[in-house]
Amino acid sequence: MGVGAVILNERNEVLLVWRNRQPEQYTWSIPGGKVDPYESLETAVIREIKEEVDLDIAIEGLLCTAETIRPEQEEHWISVLYFTRVIHGIARNLEEGGAIGEIGWFPLNDLPSPLASFTVPGLQAVKQLYSQN
Repeated sequence: MGVGAVILNERNEVLLVWRNRQPEQYTWSIPGGKVDPYESLETAVIREIKEEVDLDIAIEGLLCTAETIRPEQEEHWISVLYFTRVIHGIARNLEEGGAIGEIGWFPLNDLPSPLASFTVPGLQAVKQLYSQN
């Protein structure tokens, strides 16, 4: 089980990270990670964002879930994705040389490629939220 956070800045740009490791190595994704045993999903996403990109976040709401099934790689992931806001910090890569290669802020209408499969539904959900407002 994994969690992820869609984080927008004041310019409505989304924070994405380059994945250096599996699953979905060599793709851009929203930051997040695995849920530890007996950890709540919301606690996990707050912890993972702090560990990866040094941001303190508040959860605005649940965006969606994403399921990735890849039998050829013996992978089956269910990710719970949240819409969040930064309450403190400046995004920086705390995983340099590790799981994350680089980080960046990207306009929702000009996203890099390739995107991790579990990132796509989260970004689509945010775009839908903004089109309704």
